[in-house]
Amino acid sequence: MRALLGFLVLALNTVLLVPPLLMLAFAKLLLPWHAARAQVSRWLVRIAESWIGINSWLIDQLTPTRWTITGLDTLRRQGWYLVISNHQSWVDIPVLQKVFNRRIPFLKFFLKQQLIWVPFLGAAWWALDFPFMRRYSRAQIERNPELAGRDIEATRKACQKFRTLPVSIMNFVEGTRFSEEKKRAQQSPFHGMLKPKAGGVAFVLEAMGDMIDSLIDVRIDYPGGRPDLFDLLGGRVPEVRVQVREIAIPKEFIGVSYANNAEFRSRFQAWLNQIWQEKERLGSG
Repeated sequence: MRALLGFLVLALNTVLLVPPLLMLAFAKLLLPWHAARAQVSRWLVRIAESWIGINSWLIDQLTPTRWTITGLDTLRRQGWYLVISNHQSWVDIPVLQKVFNRRIPFLKFFLKQQLIWVPFLGAAWWALDFPFMRRYSRAQIERNPELAGRDIEATRKACQKFRTLPVSIMNFVEGTRFSEEKKRAQQSPFHGMLKPKAGGVAFVLEAMGDMIDSLIDVRIDYPGGRPDLFDLLGGRVPEVRVQVREIAIPKEFIGVSYANNAEFRSRFQAWLNQIWQEKERLGSG
């Protein structure tokens, strides 16, 4: 009953806030003035932050979940951040939104193209300029090598939109949610985590690294086991642990082409692996 009530309130919150968000988005498309479009973008973000705030309040009221959060002291609302995290469950998204809402600029995720068709939310993500990415299999790329460059170009276009207002760009660098089967398949050396993939982070730093203030590294843990959203709203998640670190981005990694420099790819991947090793020590501490 608790989970059902939670889903009903979430749905009502979404149905009430998405229509005004979409109306503002269409108005933004029609406005010819840059300053006016920027102001509408600020209103859109405020609506989205209100939606997240209500959802987070709902989680606090409905569930006995204990939240252990560290590392937020140095963060600020105005600025540009690149946020990376391990990926345990779909619950990670409301967790990250709850932790960072109105503490740093609004989080924007790179989403799979198919998610644009999710009722209400897909349209809201489009209105908020979330970047939608097409994923191609290795076999598809082998048949058509030109596909390999499309995600890079889509990343560049998305990052250009992010230059006008402070933003936090979110990337799950493992590329998929963790499972023991996936860990064994890729022979990951990390406990409870998959190997980090460097491409997405490097492309963002290539496109707009000159504007990003720092990297925010996040480790999410669920001591009671990896939950789904029904578990969270149903009060079956005893604790959520979130550890946050702000990390300076080496200047040597900013504005450099990842795709066309093998030596750079090696150094960048080594840097990201080091962050993952430190993240693992945080989890075992």
